[in-house]
This record gives sequence, C-alpha cells and structure tokens, in this order.
Amino acid sequence: MQVRDTSDHEAYQPVRVLTLRHEGAGSERADAVAVEAPLEVRIGGKPVTVLMRTPGHDEELVTGFLFGEGVIADADDIISITRPTDTSDTEHGNVLEVRLMVSRRVFDGDRLFYSSSSCGICGKKSIASIEVRGTPSCSNLTVSASTLSALPERLRAAQPTFTRTGGVHASGLFTADGALLAVREDVGRHNALDKLVGWALERGDVPLAERVLLVSGRVSYELVQKAVAAGIPIVAAVGAPSSYAVELAERFGITLVGFLRASGMNVYAHPDRITA
Repeated sequence: MQVRDTSDHEAYQPVRVLTLRHEGAGSERADAVAVEAPLEVRIGGKPVTVLMRTPGHDEELVTGFLFGEGVIADADDIISITRPTDTSDTEHGNVLEVRLMVSRRVFDGDRLFYSSSSCGICGKKSIASIEVRGTPSCSNLTVSASTLSALPERLRAAQPTFTRTGGVHASGLFTADGALLAVREDVGRHNALDKLVGWALERGDVPLAERVLLVSGRVSYELVQKAVAAGIPIVAAVGAPSSYAVELAERFGITLVGFLRASGMNVYAHPDRITA
C-alpha cells in the first residue's frame, strides 16, 4: 500500500477560557481543546463516508475503518491513500482518496454517509447490519494480573493530547509482559481503535493474537466488534463494559476486563487468560 506522506492538522488548538470559582473573581487564561473535524473518505473518486475525528494518523484511521467495515481484508487490498489537491478551503486536509486493489463490498446500503465521533455504528440502518461476523479467539495468550494492573499508568503517560486537553480517548496495544507497542488518541473511542488497527495492518501484524488492548474509557459493542475483527484476545478498559460488550466477549472467546486499576479489576468474560 502506498501512503503519501502528508502533514496532519494539529490535534488541539488554543482557546481563551474564563475560569470561575465558587469564591473570588473569575480569571481568564489560555487553554487548549481537542480538535474535532470531518474527514471525507472517497473510494474511486466517490465520497463514501464522513468520519468525525481528531486529525492525526488519518491514513491509519481509514485503513482500520475500512477493515472493520469489511471493505478490505488486509492492507494489501489498498493500492494507495492520498490527499487530493483539488479541494476547497473547507475540505483542505480533510479528504482522503482511497484506491482499492480489488472490488470488495463498498458500503452497499448498510451505512449512510456520516459517523459522529461519539458513535461507532451511526448510520447503520437495521439490527441485522450490526451483527458481528468473525471467529472465536483460540489464542493461548496469558497475562498476569499484576502486569494488567500496571497498564493504565503506562497508557496515561503516553497520551500527549489528553495531557494537553483532557478531551480525547486512547487505545493502546501491549505485549503480554506489559510493553507498550503503540497508542492512538482521538475524540472518538472507536476512531482511536481504528487508528491502532490501521497501524497494525500496515505492519502486517493482524491478527493480533498475542496482544492486549487497553482502552481509556468504557468498552461498548463497537470496540469488542473491532477487537474480534483484529483477532485481539484480551480487551481491558479503565471504565465499565456494556451488556452487549460482555455478551460479544463471551461469544467470541475474548477476555474482557473492566474498571482496571492498580489495585485490581473486574473480569467479565473468559478469565482463564489472566494468571495470579
């Protein structure tokens, strides 16, 4: 796959804020907010979807997104991802053109053309269209509880945009001994994971049967669905899982951990991969 080297927009931008306290006068100061901007994805010159995202690692985002949607089977299905130069001022830097090697399913009516940063399945038109397709994990990966408990601090230390803004999610990929391989940030939790999966696809590392995924917030349906597609056997979250996330983890053999802290965790599915 050819990816043209392009400069991304900043992930955050400066603002002036008025800080008010319960006692005393307010004060004005400089602050920063995470950027949320549309990314139009074109395939064969035709717009197929718009993703609301934080700029940065856009090519990885599109690769991971197309993989999760079943449009591509691996990175070799993509010939190139480039930024068109004939865009308007509004579109500048916010459009990616994708050329595919093979003609696979390209949004055959399942999905409309807009996905907000807060929703990984917005635009789906029926319950049948959100059915997860994949095979249960047969990974023999195990990880110690003490190693898992150390991961949130390592992920937090690798989140520069969150440090600056407090306004983005993160997904991190770890080895079984707790080494951080990659982390991606975005205003959308599903976008952060798509970027991470896109990174792995470009390296030829999918399926990720020997890796642990940690997400910075809660874990819901779409994150487990993307983990199933990428072959990730252990999914951990700093926050809570949803009922559907637990159901999918049980069905597809994924070890699901929630409320991960240095002091402990809750294991919701397939605890056999976690050793004392």
